[in-house]
Amino acid sequence: MQRDTPASDIPPSADAWEARLKRALASANIPTLLMVLVHLTGDTGWLSERFQCSRIKGLEDNDPGGLPDAVQDEIRAAAHAAIVRARQGLAPGLPAPTHAQLVAMLRTSVGEEIPDSYGPMIAAWLGLDPDFALEQRDAFPVPEGYRVLVIGAGVAGLCAAIRLQGAGIPYVVIEKNAEVGGTWYENRYPGAGVDTPNHIYSYSFAKHDWSRYFALQGEIQGYFEGVADQYGVRRNIRFNTKVASARYDETDMRWRVRTVDGDGREQDYVADILISAVGLLNVPKLPAIAGLDSFAGPCFHTAHWPADIDLRGKKVGIIGNGASSMQVVPAIADQVESLTIFQRSKQWAAPFEKFQKPVPQDVRFLLREVPYYQEWYRQRLAWIFNDRVHATLQIDPDWPHPERSINKINDRHREHFTDYIKAELGARQDLLPDVLPDYPPFGKRMLMDNGWFRTVARDHVRLVTGGIERITPRAVVSDDGTAHELDVLVVATGFDAINLLSSFKLYGRGGRSIREAWDEKGAEAFMGVAAPGFPNLFILAGPNTALGHGGSVVALLETQVRYVMGLLQQGMARAGGRFELEVRKDRHDAYNARVQAAHDRMIWTHKGMSNWYRNAHGKVVAPTPFRNDDYWHMLRKTDMGDYHYRSASAQPRRAREEAA
Repeated sequence: MQRDTPASDIPPSADAWEARLKRALASANIPTLLMVLVHLTGDTGWLSERFQCSRIKGLEDNDPGGLPDAVQDEIRAAAHAAIVRARQGLAPGLPAPTHAQLVAMLRTSVGEEIPDSYGPMIAAWLGLDPDFALEQRDAFPVPEGYRVLVIGAGVAGLCAAIRLQGAGIPYVVIEKNAEVGGTWYENRYPGAGVDTPNHIYSYSFAKHDWSRYFALQGEIQGYFEGVADQYGVRRNIRFNTKVASARYDETDMRWRVRTVDGDGREQDYVADILISAVGLLNVPKLPAIAGLDSFAGPCFHTAHWPADIDLRGKKVGIIGNGASSMQVVPAIADQVESLTIFQRSKQWAAPFEKFQKPVPQDVRFLLREVPYYQEWYRQRLAWIFNDRVHATLQIDPDWPHPERSINKINDRHREHFTDYIKAELGARQDLLPDVLPDYPPFGKRMLMDNGWFRTVARDHVRLVTGGIERITPRAVVSDDGTAHELDVLVVATGFDAINLLSSFKLYGRGGRSIREAWDEKGAEAFMGVAAPGFPNLFILAGPNTALGHGGSVVALLETQVRYVMGLLQQGMARAGGRFELEVRKDRHDAYNARVQAAHDRMIWTHKGMSNWYRNAHGKVVAPTPFRNDDYWHMLRKTDMGDYHYRSASAQPRRAREEAA
């Protein structure tokens, strides 16, 4: 018996699809559509002054591009014809623009100057750089018995697994949770979502039909689960298993890794290469407050939000007002009887106009169906949310008002964000001294406002500033002696981003632990990826790679994974067998001196600043000081001269016999 095909699975007729396209083009982002035209027609006349788009204001999409209605209509009509021809099989006129052309295209699209160095990076994200190709089995002469072990199946670990699989390199992934996704699997608190547009918070090789501009946890987690299925990596993941320790065997030039599963059973692995993909925000940080463990009601970190918690009619307290708190507070305010926020420091937050807004169906059609449309929409977002603001975060030593800002543009940002906060508070201007930061904007990671300021101004919400003296079974006692009675206590104090790789024991050359190597001065690594004394170890999302100036960590992780793959490719080609790579200490130290020198000129080292970017010694260990394109080019170079290289076949005979 033949099953009827559901109507939703029947491809639309050519006429119906073309009619849908025409309707959708009315909602198109014109600057993006221009880029589609250049690719499909090969006509660079679309980059002439007549079609130059206006500069983007703030974080908006600038859909009209600042162009007259007649010019917009001309672009839509030409795009309609070109897209229909492409669907009928006509090859693109300019499928692979030069780097200079790509820079000119982005410049036309965003209405401002773009560094020439952006050209090769755009090419990579458009799939035009062969080194970023996923399938490269012939390029990797994999030694017999070779294996890579990846710790973590979050965003970084999945990317590494997919690239290793494409290269034909045997690998295994150790994942502590029951599912992929990492932080998105773990953080399920109300309101959890991205503060980066999800069209760039996604892999360049795995586009998605997003329902919202800024997706919430469930849709993001579903995306990464779908990617794991699409690329068939689950068979290589050991779920519900933690890495207890990893120790480098110098004689064998391999890592010996001990794992423990959910039932307490230990298993040992041997790996030629160890990749840490545990992430930066991996270990929840609990505040050192007396009596925290004595609270009688439900008390939990946001990363461990109970699935069955019912907050209706409860007196809820929340410690912290950072990123997770700013998402939780507006999400639960309508459920609770009262909400008390314990704030230690004030936070800047930018307007978040597209929060909770769905992507219109016509726009989803364009992003899904039109060649190059989502790719160029991503490129525009990458500029708006990444390097565009970087220059404004440099300290002007001659600026006369260092107590409030670091340069002229930063001062204008302060005025803009201050006006926004005032408007959000409405009639509650009495709260302004408690919420308006007394440090320059971007001095801490700029947050996105989900309605936090409006929520703080509500009658049943109380903001408690200052410190906490202690916690009793029924209350939080603030440092003025006031006892705030509560039924539920939420701890929203973030993660331990300073003590990287603290979730397992790691021992390198000579049995030296990573804690010994890092605890004195703070975590540091060459390119944020490799540490001297730890051969054949590569760290994804390592020290000084967080994007303090904004942007997509997914793109950064793709870049880091490609760097590691480049090293493996060159190592295999040179060795003809197994090998050892260890970053040279002089290159490592010179790089990190450059990192700290660059940080000294940036806002987060401005006098009086305190943030989670720095350790107890004041050293910046979390964010990168570099623009995304600068860091991309550093990693794209993949210079083996930065490493000590040793082939297993070059070991003395006695050592080889002992290893055997």
